[in-house]
This record gives sequence, C-alpha cells and structure tokens, in this order.
Amino acid sequence: MITERVAEQWDLELDDLFVNIGHRFGRVELRRRMRDYVRGLLAPVARKNSWQLAEQAGHATPDGLQHLLAGAKWNPDDIRDDLQEYVADKLGENDGVLIIDDTGFIKKGITSAGVQRQYSGTAGRTENCQIGVFAAYASVKGRALVDRELYLPKTWTEDRERCRAAKVPNEREFATKGELARHIVLRSLASPLPIAWVTADAAYGQESRFRRLLEQSGVGYVLAVPKSQFTVGCPRIEGLFAQAPAEAWERISCGDGAKGPRAYHWAAVRLPAVAEFDYQGEVPHRMRWALARRSISKPDEIAYYLAYAPLEAKVQELVRIAGTRWAIEECFQAAKNECGLDQYEVRRYVGWYRHITLAMLAHAFLAATAHQVQEKGATPVGQPGQSSSQWRRFGDSWQLVVPDHRTFVAAEDDTTP
Repeated sequence: MITERVAEQWDLELDDLFVNIGHRFGRVELRRRMRDYVRGLLAPVARKNSWQLAEQAGHATPDGLQHLLAGAKWNPDDIRDDLQEYVADKLGENDGVLIIDDTGFIKKGITSAGVQRQYSGTAGRTENCQIGVFAAYASVKGRALVDRELYLPKTWTEDRERCRAAKVPNEREFATKGELARHIVLRSLASPLPIAWVTADAAYGQESRFRRLLEQSGVGYVLAVPKSQFTVGCPRIEGLFAQAPAEAWERISCGDGAKGPRAYHWAAVRLPAVAEFDYQGEVPHRMRWALARRSISKPDEIAYYLAYAPLEAKVQELVRIAGTRWAIEECFQAAKNECGLDQYEVRRYVGWYRHITLAMLAHAFLAATAHQVQEKGATPVGQPGQSSSQWRRFGDSWQLVVPDHRTFVAAEDDTTP
C-alpha cells in the first residue's frame, strides 16, 4: 500500500532528480517549466499534450510549455546523458543488457519531421508515421529507455527545403536504422551504464556491421537473425538446425511473461572461432553460438539467433539474454501509456527530441521507483540447405565441426543445450 509518507518521499526524490538536471536549463523559468512538464507526464492526465499538461500545472495557457519544446535554449542530448547516469545509479548491474529496437508514432499530415507512409512494427502495417530507434537498459532491478534517434527517410534528407521547414539540422544526413543503432550503442558503451550484453531483433541482428561493432567493442550479444542468415559451415541458419538431433532440443524458459514462464524448445550449437575477434594471442576468450527457439505448441515456428559470449557463458544465460529483448517492448508500452511518449503535438525536429527525452526521464523515474518498492518488500502498483558441417557432442555440450576451419571446445555446460 502506498502511504502518504511514501508519496512524499517519492516527491522528494523527484525533486532531487530535477536538481541534478536543473543546470542544463539556463533560466529559472525554464527549470520551472521543465518540472511542470515532467510532473504532468507522470500525472493521471488523459492526453499528455501541452494544453492538458498546462492545465494540470495550473498555467493559464500552454504557451510556456510549448516554448520549452520549441524555442527555449537547452540541449536534449545533455538530458539524455544525465538520464543514462541516473539509470546506471538506480538500475545498473554488471550484467546489464542494452536492447535496441524501433517503434512507430502514428501522425497525420506531411510536415512533422521524418513523417511518411512507412511500415510500423507498432501498428503491424504501413502507416503515416514517424519512426524512432531506441535503446533500453535492463537488469534484475528494472528496465528503462536510455537513448533515442529519429529516423529520417531519404524523401526527407534529399529535400533540404522540407528539412529546413522542420528545423532539421543541416548536418543531418540520411542514416539507416542500423546506422542509428550503431551510434546509440557506441554512446551507451561510453556512458556510465554497466553493459555486458546487447540484444536486438533480426532487423538489426542480420547486419554484419552491427555485429562487428559489438565484437570490436568487446561486448557480448544475442541477436535474432532471419532464417536465411549465413553462418559458418552452412549457407542458411535454418539448414544448420535442420541437422540437429532430437536430443539437442531442450525445454528452457527465457523469462517470465504476463502468463508465467515463456518456455520454448531451444537448441544451441557452438560455432567455429574467428581468430581476428575471438582470440587474444593464441588464447581464446570469446565463443560463438547459433541458437534456435522452437514453439512447443507450433513446432514449425522457429526463431534463430547468433551469439557472441564469454567462454564461461552457459546456454541458459544465452537464452535469458534472448528473452530480455521483450523488455524494450514493455518499456515502449509503459512509456506510452504512463508517460505520454507518443502523445506529443510537436512537428519540428528539436521538439521531437525534447518531448521524447523528457518522457524517457519520467519513465526512468517510474522504473527506479518500482525497484525501490520491490526492495522494501511492498507490492508494486524454406527448405533446409545442405552442408558439409556436422553436429557433434563434446561432453555435455554441442559443437559445430566444419572442415578446414579453426575450432575449439569451451568449458562444458551443466546441461545439454
């Protein structure tokens, strides 16, 4: 039960957060408007646009809050940096996971920065929308959004007049979602966030440049890939797992969902090492894996993953990281439902970044508060391809043996993958 004393404590902690970021706003009026805006995003306001947030704050008009988003001098990237430090302090763990994904924001018209008819995974269809690429941080303490980039299609970046009208910076050129994701990962790895793993869906996992960036950065990953993904010893990853013996599949939960443990049949196989990335001198320090997740009730439904992990990593750990990817979907849902992430009415480029960043800050505060409640024990309100490679058992694990490739065996797992 949330008592008045607990509510007062949370209010004080929110004030502490405002004090920590207040120096990013040069004038006292801006600091007050920022506080009112974030408090409004956290309040039970039906529609979290400038008009209703102004009414919640007791303002006669929305002009001040609109100016905060559109005309005032402050840099949302500075707030993003403060947000990452806050999340690292409140939710950070040494085995933390960075999750990359994008989400859509349905919009009318053609003037909002980056808007066009494009596929939105959020809607599950092509819509007139904006797309944002995001990173979430997840640990046993909680999860929160920690970075964002607005995707600008070529129809925008090739029309500089349109960009100027939406206040898109002149230096902003076309970048794919994968390129935006790589920028986000590099920033996150340079931040105070303790990150041991990165995970993402197949749209990002299939990009070799994205995987190489993570390998060069020395961070582990479990990335979804399409069934046509090439892997060592097999032209298609689905063909690799078509060779898997029946005993290679094991029922493992990849985490709890709304209806309990999310259990699937999983198969995992060790892949040959790549000397450039997997060795330190002559000593191996990383292991490559391919994983497959098969539905128990619908065995024809199989998802595939590539993983890059420390030698001591067990299959259960890789499965857990794969399951962590859903945390960003929960972040999107909570940030939209509770903090108005998608309820903005700004059209200009800078306005999008300002609203989104403040909404992320509000969501991070909720995540930190939820962890605090739990700590105190309260109740929180095709056809398979052919291959010359073979699956072979080594002790209690499986390894892919490919002719004429350098391979090695890591420490044995406690269970069969």
